[in-house]
Amino acid sequence: QVQFVESGGGLVQPGGSLRLSCGTPGSIFSIYAMSWYRQAPGKQRELVAGITTGGSTKYTDSAKGRFTISRDNAKNMVYLQMNSLSPEDTAVYYCNTDPPIHSYWGQGTQVTVSS
Repeated sequence: QVQFVESGGGLVQPGGSLRLSCGTPGSIFSIYAMSWYRQAPGKQRELVAGITTGGSTKYTDSAKGRFTISRDNAKNMVYLQMNSLSPEDTAVYYCNTDPPIHSYWGQGTQVTVSS
């Protein structure tokens, strides 16, 4: 059964940075666009940033200019560099295909932005 494995979350102060990582099976990575999603307490899961197999990227307005999504084709990894974090970014962050495949959701990684 395929599940993505996210890592890199943690507690960070406002204005700080984190880099999230997502390991993917090679068979998935090579054929699907990938995205990072997040779910804050009491809210629906939402897309944050996406990247196609060719490297084209997209961001939500809240992520634009602060977050950078990237992929390492050799390692089958997807990354999310997050800068200038604010308490509003507090959420569980997940990676998945784009559009997401339900059975591929992993446990996510918790990001908490607090002073």
